[in-house]
Amino acid sequence: MKTYIFTYALALLLSTIFTPLVIFAARSLGVNDAPNARSVHTKSIPRLGGLAIFLAMMSVAVPMLIFDDPIGHMFLTIATNMMVLLSAGAFIFMVGFIDDLVGIRARTKFLAQIVAAVVVCYFGIRIDQLSVGSWFSIDFGWWSWPITILWIAGVTNAVNLIDGLDGLAAGISSIVCGTIAVLSIYMGQPVMAVIMLAMLGSLSGFLLFNFNPARIFMGDCGSLFLGFILATSSVMCASKSTTIVGLALPFIALGVPIFDMLFSMLRRLLERRSMFSADRGHVHHRLLDIGLKHRHVVLVIYAVTMLATALGLFMMMTQDASTVIIFVAILLLLVLFFRTVGAVRLRHTLTRVRSNLQIKKQKKNHQRSYETSILHMRNATDFDSWWQAVCVAGDELDFIYLAIRYIDRDGQSHNRHWQNEQYEADDKIDIKCPMANIIQAYFPVRQRRDGAVVKVEVGMPVDDVMEYCGHRMGLFTRLLDEYSIADLPVAARPSEHSWIISFPEHEVSRPPYRSSSKPDFPDIPG
Repeated sequence: MKTYIFTYALALLLSTIFTPLVIFAARSLGVNDAPNARSVHTKSIPRLGGLAIFLAMMSVAVPMLIFDDPIGHMFLTIATNMMVLLSAGAFIFMVGFIDDLVGIRARTKFLAQIVAAVVVCYFGIRIDQLSVGSWFSIDFGWWSWPITILWIAGVTNAVNLIDGLDGLAAGISSIVCGTIAVLSIYMGQPVMAVIMLAMLGSLSGFLLFNFNPARIFMGDCGSLFLGFILATSSVMCASKSTTIVGLALPFIALGVPIFDMLFSMLRRLLERRSMFSADRGHVHHRLLDIGLKHRHVVLVIYAVTMLATALGLFMMMTQDASTVIIFVAILLLLVLFFRTVGAVRLRHTLTRVRSNLQIKKQKKNHQRSYETSILHMRNATDFDSWWQAVCVAGDELDFIYLAIRYIDRDGQSHNRHWQNEQYEADDKIDIKCPMANIIQAYFPVRQRRDGAVVKVEVGMPVDDVMEYCGHRMGLFTRLLDEYSIADLPVAARPSEHSWIISFPEHEVSRPPYRSSSKPDFPDIPG
């Protein structure tokens, strides 16, 4: 017990010494976190706090593991695994440190996490099996690799994403460290307990400067390092225990950041955004939006985490089905917390899912129409057949009308237009006042004559989902760009069409609305 107390106290002392030095160094180097659209702080704050956490933790953990005492002797039996854990953690720290200094793309950081997780798995730190007492047992076999990699990368990013308020990530990580330390002592793993207590001490010292109002942020070097060490340490506990408690208890302690990450991924998926894009929809942002103050938000999340962890400790005293019941009940409580603060809404989620499925279906229909139009465009050999193919495309893409006006080399003006008859009797389309519910656009078309561009005028109905309009126009643009007048065979084109000159947009008069079930092609004068 003295070793545990000394480890924590020494890490705490070193962290309180290193953190002010890091603050001074970060300010001198200009490594500050400036306010932006997502941040809640209003002034630049140094963001290299993870360096103090890393130095304090390593300065204590490594010497404590090599002392000539029972813990040091036990360390020798698992020296390879522990060295891999600490080395991979140092690698992740360096990735985050470089990101804090010069910036790294999110995909690059994610790839680094995967590489570190693969190395950890290669040296045997994996979730090989899981059992619930004598009730049931699962041997994952080769699935242990992807499961472990997913767990490590997921927890690492979860801690990184929750680092949005002063002291939030450090406080939650402190609770997790204490939980894993207790679990390690309970399962007879003093080496892991020393690692976690060294981390807990370094976080406690850092929190003196990071709690609201913060004088320093941990940055990515701190959040990525913390997440990776916590994830890998929990895997080692689970691999030594093989019972569900070894992994379930750390999962519960990390419940808030894990669920926040999962709901963030779901939100971005429903909004059809990149998984690496930033937003202001995290649980701490939701609590701020409902009126809680900065410090109160952090304390509320602390309380939820400690309550979930305290309930999770009862799993160490239960067996079989009782353990699973407690675990599921705690997960439901966490989901209820997120539902209460508005971080997840079932009705809204279902609505967005249905909407996305409908948009996907409509885009497939548009794509089929586009591919049908391509067949006609490829067969065009002169201006007449080209215009006919353009009108077919307008019909396929559900346009209201198409129009083009040009002057031939004899100076004669020509108009061509096509009208979709189905909209003449449509109450949604006001024929007498088309500007009210019609989107109009002009598309330039390349031709052989240098400096001259013909413009095709398009009218299309305003859809309930405006994205449909943009998608159809995008496909029509591809047709005109890939199959323009300039691509028609020279020998096959009438001479008057080789001298087409466009009118300015404001001089192109909209064609009269005339009904036609098929594209209309009046003869060209002369």
